[in-house]
Amino acid sequence: MNQFQGSHILSVNQLNLDSIQTIFDVAQKMTPYALREKRTRVLDGAILGNLFFEPSTRTRVSFSCAFDLLGGRVSETVGMANSSLSKGESLYDTARVLSSYSDVIAMRHPQSHSVAEFAQGSRVPVINGGDGANEHPTQALLDLFTIQKELNSNGMTINGMHIAMVGDLKYGRTVHSLSRLLCMYKNITFTLISPKELAMPDYVITDIENAGHRVTITDQLEGNLHQADILYLTRIQEERFPSQDEADKYRGKFRLNSAIYTKNCKSNTVIMHPLPRDSRSQANELDNDLNNNPSLAIFRQADNGLLIRMALFALTLGVADQLEQYECPVNWFSSKAER
Repeated sequence: MNQFQGSHILSVNQLNLDSIQTIFDVAQKMTPYALREKRTRVLDGAILGNLFFEPSTRTRVSFSCAFDLLGGRVSETVGMANSSLSKGESLYDTARVLSSYSDVIAMRHPQSHSVAEFAQGSRVPVINGGDGANEHPTQALLDLFTIQKELNSNGMTINGMHIAMVGDLKYGRTVHSLSRLLCMYKNITFTLISPKELAMPDYVITDIENAGHRVTITDQLEGNLHQADILYLTRIQEERFPSQDEADKYRGKFRLNSAIYTKNCKSNTVIMHPLPRDSRSQANELDNDLNNNPSLAIFRQADNGLLIRMALFALTLGVADQLEQYECPVNWFSSKAER
């Protein structure tokens, strides 16, 4: 576990199968705290600097809640306009100052590689919450954690699985990072489904092929999902396009509803999505009529994000082996604990 203590978490390229398993083992230990069955104050007195210079709901709030659940306190900066970056301050200077106020920093920024640049000036560990179209390592870890759990429940493993990735694969940083993690496993079949203009970047495809996996690239949804064990959809990343009109050309190209799922997928094909799903009528990429489908894992996926981020905080701050020492009971009514 000491391999993480004091370290930045900037890219999935830092990880190997052993370190991933360490994260997953610690994440599993976080379950009773996330469910409010009990609580731990292991980070009492520690401060998280939660810096989100790009819009976010799940990632920002789950980082904050993960730290709270470990007993720490959170200081937030939201939006570029609310920071000195809008006055021309460099990422390095911002990092030097804010890291003196915090024990760990979680950061999202719209520019690729910006979080790594920030980390060069930070005096405390920095965790990448998404840097432009580049990477989203904590999302990739929670996705992989979800895939492993969902496949295990179906008597399968990641090795040998078939995953179909659908939607905006060009700008979707979640699929870039997830693909890199999956390259560490064996005998995976990738079906990459997107408009030609939004295809997976060549460097990601090269990594997949060099790892010995099979890749099919197509712009057709129907007829390409029958063997998929995991169906991973993404929304059109409109914030990455040069104009709204450009993004609108691709909105609604790939939609999944109950009828399409039943016709094209196995009965136990797991449906995943990093959220938010675009439920506007012109998009509706993942229909509400799938909400009661037991194979819809998108909310279990979001729940797993809390566990993964709790694990990363515990590991980077060196307290993963001290959780039980600082336990105390939950003294309020919690419906979560009754599940």
